[in-house]
Amino acid sequence: MSSVPTLKLNDGNEIPVLAYGFGTANFLGKEEDISAKTVMAIKNGYYHLDCAEGTFTTPRRFILLYGNESGVGAGIKASGVPREKLFITTKVTGSQNQDVSAALDASLKKLGLDYIDLYLLHVPFSAGSPEGLQEIWKQLEATKATGKVKSIGVSNFEQDDLEIIFKTAKITPAINQIEYHPYLQHGDLVSFNRKHNIAVAAYSPLAAITAARPGPVDETYAELAKKYGVTESEIGLNWCLEQDIVTITTSSSEQRLQGYMNKLFKFKLTPEEVKKIAELGKQKHYQGVGIAFMTSMFGNYKTGVPAPQS
Repeated sequence: MSSVPTLKLNDGNEIPVLAYGFGTANFLGKEEDISAKTVMAIKNGYYHLDCAEGTFTTPRRFILLYGNESGVGAGIKASGVPREKLFITTKVTGSQNQDVSAALDASLKKLGLDYIDLYLLHVPFSAGSPEGLQEIWKQLEATKATGKVKSIGVSNFEQDDLEIIFKTAKITPAINQIEYHPYLQHGDLVSFNRKHNIAVAAYSPLAAITAARPGPVDETYAELAKKYGVTESEIGLNWCLEQDIVTITTSSSEQRLQGYMNKLFKFKLTPEEVKKIAELGKQKHYQGVGIAFMTSMFGNYKTGVPAPQS
């Protein structure tokens, strides 16, 4: 089993570049199933686990979200692996008037942990206004000061969202986790993040294979898989890793997870191959349902969609 390399963040902390994610593929999964997947992932060397806030309450609404923190916490405990060997990422929604400190304490309780390695602001457009987004980020900055969080970052942020928080931020986000694959490269967003020393993480890195076929990268993926003696999924993951992008994957197949761990860090796509996939990917656009789902749940002040009131 290969050890997973790390990437140094702008606050000096290091993050493993390969993570096991509990997002859409495990949406509202049973706690025992999430726990078993957590144990399986850890057993196979995936010490970076990426999860999200389970529930969110407002005076008028109780919202069930990804609901995976309790299962991940049970799996961490069952794995027997010391806490200091793990890197745990979770997220706070960032809705209008949300109490981030209370949300963090709830997440820590569900996970059974004393601290989070990386705490992300999940939804940039649900805070009601630019000023609301700035206030939510201010609350995230406060969580780091408590020692309950080692690093703070954002998720699903476009350039304009980052520019809004830059106006008042005392701490620059350590990372921006976005949907990223050949069919969703976000224009200049990756380079903008790097200009500001913000790392990039990719969720849904295999969408070109799992959700968007047929497509223009199919033939190249197949050719490269044959060249390197790996699977097409390993080509898709390596394409992100070779760009120094933290890559979040998931699978219910232990054999597949073992294959990733055994092969991903033993071959490298050439710069020319990385560029070729990128250029082919620009011929097609595909985006998963995440942004639309979050808009339906929390509204989107950027597009004028109000938050549901009941």
